[in-house]
Amino acid sequence: MLNCLKNVVKICINHYELYKFVPSEIKKYSHSPIFIMISIKKVGLKGLGLLLSAFLVPSLTFAQEATIDSGDTAWMLVATALVMLMTPAGLTLFYGGLAQRKTVLNTIGMSYTAFCTGTLVWVIIGYSLAFGEGNAYIGDFTSFLLADVKITDVAGTIPRILFIMFQGTFAAIAVALVSGSIIERVKYSTWMIFSALWVALVYSPIAHWVWGGGFLSNDGELDFAGGTVIHINAGISGLVLALMLGNRISHRDEQSEKPSSIKLMVLGSALLWFGWFGFNGGSQLAADFVAANAMLVTNVAAAAGGMAWLLIEWMTEERKPTLLGSASGVISGLVGITPASGFVDVSGALAIGLISGVVGFYGVVKLKKALGYDDTLDVFGIHGLVGIVGAILTGVFANPEVNGAAGLLYGNPGQVLVQLKAVVVTIVFAGVASAILFKLSTLLTAGGRIDAHTESEGLDESYHGEKSFDSM
Repeated sequence: MLNCLKNVVKICINHYELYKFVPSEIKKYSHSPIFIMISIKKVGLKGLGLLLSAFLVPSLTFAQEATIDSGDTAWMLVATALVMLMTPAGLTLFYGGLAQRKTVLNTIGMSYTAFCTGTLVWVIIGYSLAFGEGNAYIGDFTSFLLADVKITDVAGTIPRILFIMFQGTFAAIAVALVSGSIIERVKYSTWMIFSALWVALVYSPIAHWVWGGGFLSNDGELDFAGGTVIHINAGISGLVLALMLGNRISHRDEQSEKPSSIKLMVLGSALLWFGWFGFNGGSQLAADFVAANAMLVTNVAAAAGGMAWLLIEWMTEERKPTLLGSASGVISGLVGITPASGFVDVSGALAIGLISGVVGFYGVVKLKKALGYDDTLDVFGIHGLVGIVGAILTGVFANPEVNGAAGLLYGNPGQVLVQLKAVVVTIVFAGVASAILFKLSTLLTAGGRIDAHTESEGLDESYHGEKSFDSM
């Protein structure tokens, strides 16, 4: 090895010795035949030997350690921070503004602590189960507590620890979303136990199936940023928990169920919208054309979803355009475009956004009322139903000019079947696994539901000993 290095140094010196004899006006032709002929004339046959040895340099290849790309890394640092902002700031304000005045802090706290719980479980075991080699269904334990992760490890063109952090923010927001289905009636202790189990045993396996080399990715499912992994998963899990807990005492009492603050809700939706650029754009794991396209189509779909919901309620309900409806439509559009953001163009994003707004509206306003279930903040209606539609539409609108994948409209109808399989598998697994884990959580906390008196009084003061508003 030492001799090899000596030879390389000698060749480089020879190249420099030859190069310095050549007039400066012809050095710009150093890779052309002109340079070779003039060089031979200038330095003679001895120089020819040096010249030939110099041309060996680009042909020599040596094993090098993977290196990071500073541009990609800088973008992913920003994207990770944007996604982190979505849970303890965006989602907490969005959910808190929608909750009743007497349960605002409890609602915020469930999302806030879920982010803490999700983050810890992710670095302890979640990442290993999601991205460990394992098999087609689950990862292994080689990265338990990130034991095999070095600070200098590289994932693609970014530090591996940055990839772990980015993916951890996804796991945390996914479990925080579930809380919206069961607020105002679940024990805090039950929720904390369930959220830890859910990240490890529901979220991580599905993430492995789709992004960690599992069977859904091998089938060719398209899920750029989490349509199945996050939104369908959380939406179905939330619905199952809501059914298991039963309806709130105040369910369908329009007066008591009024949102505590439309202003906080709109602010939260705006922060979610802002963070979603990191959510979708960052999922490319690089600062390139696909990431830029993902941000563009994300914005278009969000705006289309907001307008669709607003216009429907303006024309069909009380003929009043509400900020609540507009913000809910924006979130619906963002959910719908999430799996497709790395595969569709603007026209596809416009269609997905409009459809998502319509589906979200009917899921929240019509379907929930018709079936009578109490999904408090409509996690199933917006994330579950719209996530299902978005995943399927990805198989319709995927444009090969964007990222190589073709959907139904571009000559590949089979992609829709692949997407449908992923949707069905996710629904079944998330539903069954969440039911088992929630039942276990309730057994460990002597029942998962708070008592009727605490529920009626409100969880902020009676359960937490804190108050959100000075007057009720």
